[in-house]
Amino acid sequence: MDNNNDQQQGQQLQIELGEKEAEGIYSNLAIITHSPAEFIIDYTRVTPGVPKARVLSRIIMTPQHMKLLIGAMKENLDRYEAQYGEIRVEGAQANHPFGFRTGPVQTGGSNTGNGGDKVH
Repeated sequence: MDNNNDQQQGQQLQIELGEKEAEGIYSNLAIITHSPAEFIIDYTRVTPGVPKARVLSRIIMTPQHMKLLIGAMKENLDRYEAQYGEIRVEGAQANHPFGFRTGPVQTGGSNTGNGGDKVH
């Protein structure tokens, strides 16, 4: 048995949450782009009647971390629905101009992704 491996498994990661970060940022629109080396998720908030939105937060991660994040989100969503019931996405969402779709997205700034843009 590898003693170094046992030490790594026994250690616990301590994560510090600052006061500002603990407040969180509300987002109702995420723009996802990717390149061969990274995924970029830009979080914004769309206000009815306002045709412009500013990116509030940008998360950049490797494709491997993106896949792990998707798995963790799916696991948490399944647990949430098991406890509180299925989350329903109404048909009106399909007609919403900011619904989930594929294709190019105009971000008003530099576009670091080279395709695969998705908006949700």
